[in-house]
Amino acid sequence: MIPRPIARTASAVLVTLGLATALPATAGTLADLHVVHRATGERVPVHQHDGKLWIAGKPGDRYAVQVVNKTGRRVLAVVSVDGINVVSGETAHPDQTGYVFRPRQSFEITGWRKSRDEVAAFYFTSLPDSYAARTDRPGNVGVIGLALFQEQAPPMIRPHPPIAPAPNLPGPTSEAPANRDGASGNTTELRSNAPAPASPARAETQDAAGSASARAGSPGEARTAERAQDAAPAQRMARERIGTGHGERERSVVTYTDFKRATSTPVETITLHYDRLENLIARGIVTGGTPVAEPRPFPGVPGFVPDPRG
Repeated sequence: MIPRPIARTASAVLVTLGLATALPATAGTLADLHVVHRATGERVPVHQHDGKLWIAGKPGDRYAVQVVNKTGRRVLAVVSVDGINVVSGETAHPDQTGYVFRPRQSFEITGWRKSRDEVAAFYFTSLPDSYAARTDRPGNVGVIGLALFQEQAPPMIRPHPPIAPAPNLPGPTSEAPANRDGASGNTTELRSNAPAPASPARAETQDAAGSASARAGSPGEARTAERAQDAAPAQRMARERIGTGHGERERSVVTYTDFKRATSTPVETITLHYDRLENLIARGIVTGGTPVAEPRPFPGVPGFVPDPRG
């Protein structure tokens, strides 16, 4: 499908919808929200837990936010990732810009918009490498939000009664009705995005650099760090939350259009949380796999205290 234009005015607010576990989509009344794994093209399964919706992300994986307009009218969608408007980069707020979707239109938003021609690709990464953390706004890392607005219907125009022309005079000329979308762009559309480049390696590079800096300390500190990594790698991973990085530039063309919202607040909002699979398993959000072990007060058998490793 062809992407949609950017609206000059928009909004973003978040609300949770309840769905069954491991659903393929987050369904709303006006639109559906999906997260698509860009390497495989598959939609990431959604899990419900305590009234919230979750997906699992893996550092380094590129993803897209897919929005599907389910209605027969244009809708305005404001999308936020990690609490940041994906078009403007501002901390998400209801009065900001968003995307306009044509009736029944579906489109994948693949990154942070840098201009009308380019985006910086979304990819899961460690929290310090996320765009939110690197712009000093890490407080809402791990959430994708969608706010939807309906378009205000144009006013009803009553036709004037026909006027008979005077003899030997030209008939009256009729003006075309005013464009309800304003002066520009109600027929302009986005073009398809170019193929995604290879997945970024920033997350793995930073992880490797972190391990190297730990080993660069004193011998005692290095041994302590190595023992901690050897003893509980799953627990260590579970403590590391993930966010969305600011990836390579790729082509994604948009145009501006006018959109007059029918209401000052969103008609419908959707919130989708994400984290590492290990963290979701540890919290009981996702079942199956290898769970992260909870500490137990008496896990062993009778004996005496052994010497620590050197």
